[in-house]
Amino acid sequence: MATRRTTRPRFTLALLVLTSITLITLDYRSAGSGVTDRARGLARDAFEPVGRGVGNVLSPAVNVIGGVLDFGRVKDENARLRDELARARADAAAGADARRELKTALDALDLSFVGDLPSVAARVTGGAFSPLQLTVEIDKGTEAGIDEGMPVVSGGSLVGRIVQVGPRRSTVLVLSDPGLSVGVRLTSTGDLGVVTGDGGRRLVMSLVEPKTQVKVGDEVVTSGLQQSQYPPGLPVGKVTSVKRDSAGLTQDVIVTSSTDLRRLSFVRVLQWRPE
Repeated sequence: MATRRTTRPRFTLALLVLTSITLITLDYRSAGSGVTDRARGLARDAFEPVGRGVGNVLSPAVNVIGGVLDFGRVKDENARLRDELARARADAAAGADARRELKTALDALDLSFVGDLPSVAARVTGGAFSPLQLTVEIDKGTEAGIDEGMPVVSGGSLVGRIVQVGPRRSTVLVLSDPGLSVGVRLTSTGDLGVVTGDGGRRLVMSLVEPKTQVKVGDEVVTSGLQQSQYPPGLPVGKVTSVKRDSAGLTQDVIVTSSTDLRRLSFVRVLQWRPE
């Protein structure tokens, strides 16, 4: 009985296929025949359930294949968009860096406080910020008229002096170095003092009289006293805080440079020598 149940559907399907082929042959031979048209209609009705069944079976597979192909296209498109976004971000970062360097260069070149002093513009090519010494390298030397001991300015203030020089390269000892001392004065009172670095952006002005009225925001400039290594009036920074020593004999004035001494890009070397 099982064999008959299995064989009957196969026999029916084969009979339908054979009938379809016969009708197609008759269609060519008897175009427009009413008998043939009725037979074709019967064949279509007989095959319709089979066609729907085959379509239902194949439809999920077709959808899966289409989904795989669409997924590949979406993945490629996402990769392309990510690449374009990365390039746009890189271009924006490069533009911001170029604008920052341009501003730094303009600040270094346009220094009204320098007056008529001849100077040489230079680019910072490296640095050595160690606990022992805070220095930067610049791309100009004796061939450009630079000598040892010349003051270096940038961004509206003093940043150090030349301590080593070669034909095309020089070393600048930065003002924040604890071993560098500069004679200065308060513009508000005229009081004199000495500024030394603390290894960062802050400077400490010592030897200020305890009775001197020092205010936050007061400007500090080079004193330019006889045999000083710096010309008078070069901006050094502004007062940010004041602290008396424990004995009350002097005041320690904290001065912050207007230039970030650890992020120098361009400087100007003043061709000045003490008299």
